[in-house]
Amino acid sequence: MSLLRQGTYHVDSYDSYYKQLYVRQLEESTMEAAAKRFFTSPYFAVVGASQDRSKFGFKIFAWYHAHTLAVIPINPSRPSIALPSKTYTTVASPGALPDPPQTALSFLTPPSVTRKVLEDARTAGVKSVWLQPGSYDEGVMKYAKDNFENAVGGFDEGTVGGEGWCVLVDGENCLEAAGRVVQRQKL
Repeated sequence: MSLLRQGTYHVDSYDSYYKQLYVRQLEESTMEAAAKRFFTSPYFAVVGASQDRSKFGFKIFAWYHAHTLAVIPINPSRPSIALPSKTYTTVASPGALPDPPQTALSFLTPPSVTRKVLEDARTAGVKSVWLQPGSYDEGVMKYAKDNFENAVGGFDEGTVGGEGWCVLVDGENCLEAAGRVVQRQKL
C-alpha cells in the first residue's frame, strides 16, 4: 500500500501527480489545440483574399467556402471576390467585419502587412488568428501569440505539412477535432 493511499505525504507520488498535470496542460496548449480552438469560431475572414486563382489568397478563401464556413474576404483593393457559385463583398479591414470578436482571421499577406492588420484586428477585438506560411516572420508571430487569445502558425508539432501550419493542409483535421461536421459544397 502506497504512503499516499495511507494518507501520508509522499514526495514522489505528489510530484508525479503535478508533473502529469503540467504535461496535460502543456498538451492542451500546443499549436494543435490552438488550431482546434480556431475552428470553434462561428465566423471566418481571409486577410489577403484574392480574385487571382493562382494565389493562395484565392485558394484558402475558396477552401472556407467549399467547407460551408461563414467567410468574409478582407481586401481593401477589391469590392468583391467572385467564386464560380457565389460573389462575396469584401471589407477593407478587421474593424469593418460585422462581428470581429466572433470572427477568426486567416492571414495571407506579407509580414509587414500582416503586422499592421494584426494591430487593427486586436483593436477590433478579434480573438483568434491563423498565420499562413509566408505571412509572418519571428516578430509577427511573437506579436500574434502575445496579443491574441489564440494564434496558429509556424512549425510547431502537429502540422501534417512541411511548410508549417496551413489551412489547406491541416484544416479538415482541425475542423473535425473542433467537433464540426465537415460538409462540402461546390466552389
